[in-house]
Amino acid sequence: MRQTLLLAAIFALVAVAGALHYAAAEPVAVFLIAAAALGGLAWAIGVGTESLGAHFGPAVTGLLQSTLGNLPELFIVLFALGAGEIVVAQTSILGSLFANALLVLGLAIVAGAQRAEDGVMRFHARLPNNTPTLLLLAVFIIVLLGLSDRVGDRASEHQVAISAIGAVCLLSVYAAWVWSYVRVPSAAEPAIEQHARTTLPLRAALGVLALAGVAAALVSDWFVDALDPAVEALGISKAFTGLVIVGIAGNAVENVVGITLAAKGQSELAISVVKNSVAQIAVFLFPALVLLSLFFSERLTFVLNPVYIGALVIMALAVWQVTGDGEAAVFEGWALVALYVILAVLTFYE
Repeated sequence: MRQTLLLAAIFALVAVAGALHYAAAEPVAVFLIAAAALGGLAWAIGVGTESLGAHFGPAVTGLLQSTLGNLPELFIVLFALGAGEIVVAQTSILGSLFANALLVLGLAIVAGAQRAEDGVMRFHARLPNNTPTLLLLAVFIIVLLGLSDRVGDRASEHQVAISAIGAVCLLSVYAAWVWSYVRVPSAAEPAIEQHARTTLPLRAALGVLALAGVAAALVSDWFVDALDPAVEALGISKAFTGLVIVGIAGNAVENVVGITLAAKGQSELAISVVKNSVAQIAVFLFPALVLLSLFFSERLTFVLNPVYIGALVIMALAVWQVTGDGEAAVFEGWALVALYVILAVLTFYE
């Protein structure tokens, strides 16, 4: 009953955002309500995915959770590209990466370690080691193109082509990883449905996913449309909007599920939810959007601001250092959160 009421409230919030948009209301109000609705829709997609996943195996369930949970970010980036907002498009993807790999993972570790008797959160090391490997592959392409752009060599004249080829390489590696992950799931990576909230019937789950997917597309359009006047009125930058606001709102599934599971002592499942999402954003969502942007006038590439390139390198190394051995203490979780806060503050003053 509580879950049904929450879903109804979320779709009511979507209706309010739509009414404000079409009534040409104050852009700040549309912007804030749309951002809240995006967070709610991410949670609704998570509920539908968990319910749908009850009919599949553990690896497929985790994959569905991460894939469909990234729908809000996908639509935001596509509409941002359509509106020529390349900064918002890039920082929205980066915001999802940083929010999951630093903020959500850090808070999940803090919650999980505090729950453990000896103050150390323990989990199977397979996925934590897989994820930094995929992250470093994505970072490799980003660093190379960033350096090429800065020195202005001959390759810098072909950033779109190199990004497209790099995207195909990333997607190929991701496909190989998913194939092995689904076919030979680790026994230490349990299904989300084993510990999930009360699930919806199959038809209801499909209905929620369909409705939430359509709503996410509409709300993303309204959000991007209100972006320019809203950020000017609020005095914040587009980079901060994409990196922090979209990054947190668009990852409500991982924010809530990962931390809650860790607090309940379900360390394996918590790490699986968060790290799956990180891997998907880095080597599936980002390269897929690079290829999709070829159909827009504004092209998305792997060429980023040097500050964010440095942050990505440190993030990948920090995630590997903290989780690679299959255990993490409270202070390590807070260290990841601190990295995110520092980056957010820097972006705020950009």
